Amino acid sequence: MKRVVIAGVSGAIGAALAQAMLDQNPDSQVVGLCRVPDRAPAALQEADRVTLAAWDAVDSGSLASVTKALSSVIPAGEGIDTLVYAAGLLHSDNMFPEKRLEDLSADAMGRAFAVNATGFALLVRALMPWLRHRELKRIAAVSAKVGSITDNRLGGWYAYRSSKAALNMLVRTLAVELPRRCKPVACLALHPGTTESALSEPFRKSLAQLTVHSPEQTADHLLNVLRAVGAGDNGRFLSWDGSELPW
Repeated sequence: MKRVVIAGVSGAIGAALAQAMLDQNPDSQVVGLCRVPDRAPAALQEADRVTLAAWDAVDSGSLASVTKALSSVIPAGEGIDTLVYAAGLLHSDNMFPEKRLEDLSADAMGRAFAVNATGFALLVRALMPWLRHRELKRIAAVSAKVGSITDNRLGGWYAYRSSKAALNMLVRTLAVELPRRCKPVACLALHPGTTESALSEPFRKSLAQLTVHSPEQTADHLLNVLRAVGAGDNGRFLSWDGSELPW
């Protein structure tokens, strides 16, 4: 994993993944995408092997600036070998996980789908010229176990659950098409486990009974999974420990 694009690099998991890739591979080149590059960790802003580019999952027009920035450091002919979609939205100032049907909001649902699902597919579409080389490509979408339809026994969290389920379906659909166009490829959905982050902060009390990982631990877990996969793992939904999750 030497030529890497990480979407959501200003978030806890995305930032930790970028830093871990830099630390563990002295030859790696990371292109980090986020809405406001100035909000990325200072270490990434100052790193010689990191290029930060403005990108907004809800604005497909921002993809033009992404491909322009990527072209400046990694030519399309050289290609990227790893794409990690670590952008995600669970809550915001005017959006919170629904506890009951009456809490549903069309605006919240639309925004959750844009960030958690649609943005991933549109980014892969934009980066197709960088995926046509003959080396193994790892395309990983950071999903969530609560996006598993089979595993849903608690209900609630309508926007987040359904948007992550949509992300999982996009992964499975891409896993069918991409081998015909840019093999070898492993397109995966990854569950990172519960991680200390702004996303999980409001639920600290309810997470007391769970094992909560630091962003750095989560990054190490996910990188271990990514290193172990090959083209034969295309289309899988894997947990942070490498185990299989139900769709």
